[in-house]
Amino acid sequence: MKNKIDMTQGAIFPKLVKFAVPLILSSILQLLFNAADIVVVGRYAGDNSLAAVGSTSSMVNLLVNFFIGLGVGCNVVAANFLGAGKKAELNKTVHTTMVLSIIGGIALTVVGIAFSRQILVLMGSPKDVLPLSTLYLKVFFGGIMATVIYNFGAALLRAKGDTKRPLYILLVAGVINVILNLIFVISFKMDVAGVAFATVLSQVFSAVCVVMILMREEDEFRLEPKKLSIDKAILARIVKIGLPAGFQGMLFSFSNVIIQSSVNSFGAVMVAGNSAAQSIEGFVYISMNSFAQGTLTFAGQNMGAHRFDRIKRLVVIAECIVTIVGLVLGLTALFFGRALLSLYSPNGEVVDAGMLRLSVILATYCTCGMMDCMASAIRGVGHSVMPMIVTLVGACGLRMVYIFTFFQIPRFHTFQSIFYSYPLSWIVTFLFLTASFVWVMRGLERDARQGRAD
Repeated sequence: MKNKIDMTQGAIFPKLVKFAVPLILSSILQLLFNAADIVVVGRYAGDNSLAAVGSTSSMVNLLVNFFIGLGVGCNVVAANFLGAGKKAELNKTVHTTMVLSIIGGIALTVVGIAFSRQILVLMGSPKDVLPLSTLYLKVFFGGIMATVIYNFGAALLRAKGDTKRPLYILLVAGVINVILNLIFVISFKMDVAGVAFATVLSQVFSAVCVVMILMREEDEFRLEPKKLSIDKAILARIVKIGLPAGFQGMLFSFSNVIIQSSVNSFGAVMVAGNSAAQSIEGFVYISMNSFAQGTLTFAGQNMGAHRFDRIKRLVVIAECIVTIVGLVLGLTALFFGRALLSLYSPNGEVVDAGMLRLSVILATYCTCGMMDCMASAIRGVGHSVMPMIVTLVGACGLRMVYIFTFFQIPRFHTFQSIFYSYPLSWIVTFLFLTASFVWVMRGLERDARQGRAD
């Protein structure tokens, strides 16, 4: 019980904070260790290696986000069953989820290894970093199953409000990652392959830990190998919610791949600066996104309990929090931008390039958090297709139109102007998602009234 949060009763704000803070710390640890990867490779292997690792992030997200979306479906379904008190269905969800993670891991391994180079070429990855980027991806995807298993397992734990134990896992895994980075890159001179191997081995540790936790649970979240199977009805519910979220994640990442391709056209120095800036932005993003994850789980449990009043109060509270967090952290990181970027590379040109991106993104980042929270609330109540369509049109569509029209005008064909597409897409999408949430909640309340009348 100490690892469970009942989100259907009591004050919302303290429970949301209790859920989000360990998740923020977990994500910060993960980003710190990822940043350590970039710092080590940038300092000890050079700007080309830094650019090689950074230029792969959009492709990794493109392939991984589909399965992360399915993980969202697992989280919502488990939270719904927990809120409704359906223990047998919840236990079947646990076993279906873990089988799904194994299948997903195998698929990602095959696709990632087979098509890494081809996708990097299509992205216009600079020729001087292409061999290093390809090597990094092949090693990374060779161990991607561990990453998928960990994320699906952690999604199950989050469904009952347990964000502390994943924090402990990531703390130890991150230390392992940093130590192996130093050994592989500095001592063994393995360059980007050393970073990839360190990441894979630390993720294997994380996957083993989350599976052991689930196997030792004493409630309906207990994982038993002999029960591993797919329940078709539950899988259908997971897919109904997770598949649209997965496709949205893929297409969202595809729009970022297009943007990364535009960044790549400005050369290795700009790619390196962009990579370092993205790493810094990540710390602000995960702080906001942790409350979006909390919104997803809270909405899921309360949907199961038919507490529509709490869902609406939750959204107001969450939106206020992410706005404040995004503004405070974003402007603070922008103020210290040059000092932070210099940690990644001593090259002044790389720092200048990073600041061009940070000055646009960090000043407006709160709108991204607002957009994510609203989308999470809609998914949490079981509507996943609507936020997918709205986000694809409002975010991905606008970015694509921007890159292929406005950005192509010679006067605006600059490195910094690429990034104006982000705040534009965040604001427009948030407004449409807000209207969608109001429409969905009215429909749910109307259906509930009709059900009571019948």
